[in-house]
Amino acid sequence: MQRFSKLMALAGLLLAVQINAAAATAVQPVRDDEVLEVLPAVTRHRPAQATAASPASVQASDPVAAAKQAREDIGVARQTGDTRYWGRAQATLAPWWDRPDAPADLAVLQATVQQGRHEFAASRKVLTAALARAPGHAQGWLNLASLERLSSRYAESLAACDAVARAGQALYADACRLETQSLQGQNPMAGQGFQALINQTTDAGQRSWLLSLLAESDERSGRDAQAADAYTRSLAAEHDLYTAIAFSDLLLRTGKTAQALKLLTPLPETDAVVLRQATAWKRLGDARWKAGRQVLQSRMDELARRGDDTTLHGRELALAALWLDDDAASALPLARRNLQLQREPLDWWVALQSARQANDKLALAEIGSAIQAAGLHDVRLAAIAATAKAAK
Repeated sequence: MQRFSKLMALAGLLLAVQINAAAATAVQPVRDDEVLEVLPAVTRHRPAQATAASPASVQASDPVAAAKQAREDIGVARQTGDTRYWGRAQATLAPWWDRPDAPADLAVLQATVQQGRHEFAASRKVLTAALARAPGHAQGWLNLASLERLSSRYAESLAACDAVARAGQALYADACRLETQSLQGQNPMAGQGFQALINQTTDAGQRSWLLSLLAESDERSGRDAQAADAYTRSLAAEHDLYTAIAFSDLLLRTGKTAQALKLLTPLPETDAVVLRQATAWKRLGDARWKAGRQVLQSRMDELARRGDDTTLHGRELALAALWLDDDAASALPLARRNLQLQREPLDWWVALQSARQANDKLALAEIGSAIQAAGLHDVRLAAIAATAKAAK
């Protein structure tokens, strides 16, 4: 998982191959980080048969095989944090990459790779073009709805959710709308809606996904105990990396540091996981946090050596400065720059918290006004703003 930006969860993936209607129906996961097949926790432990496959082995004339291979590599990238697998997926999709006549499924997979790399503007452009050619592509609309939520463009997200409904995916469309409406402050209604969807499905993957959306909605409305229960039930139904990280954030925020560390310990050592492990160790007075901080720095240095744009990792950089370096003055410009890229609740939170701890009243007011203008409602953010006003 290159990022955990969903703290970003995509509403779910419907990765059925639609290129050939006569082809066998592909497995349809319900979320972007669901494992389609058993993959190892870390890349270096992949079996020889898996590592033998390479993009070159996928025939350019076989889009179905290319889609299967790209999905496999995307799954490894998300579950292990090994960014090389985004590159493998791109190499597999290379014959169709940026082609205006690429099959819609492959264009959506390209957009998924770009989103995984935080290339959100490019991802949106590819999705928009693909959906103009294939307006019934439910997965493409779900991805677009997620991108619009990530940018705090809630009206546009709701429009994309409506398109999912027109594509015949009622459950996904309902969940898409409820998640967006929850961000707009309609939490009681959203909570009831999520619970109704949970009650109507017996599929473990769907229940896990819907419970994680309910948990996030509960957090935004200040119902931390209920959120913890929903996260626990989500992970019990089907474990996934994103939900575990989101739950660890709740535990860290509410002072349950030892519980957070216990939850994080068995997870793949992605940047998001290492950052939170180091934070927990530091708060517990464990010197191992320094090694974790060094790991994060070395990974960022490696990205810079490769010529990658490190500003695409602004959220992680800002959180590390705030949580590990105790340097709110350095975290603030990183967090504000990150808001130009993504505007999920955690992105707003780190910007507000950095401004508050840096005692930058102007920045605090500007960020607060931007949140209000976006239409985001989150009691965690309101609490920071209220604390800052009370301290004046």
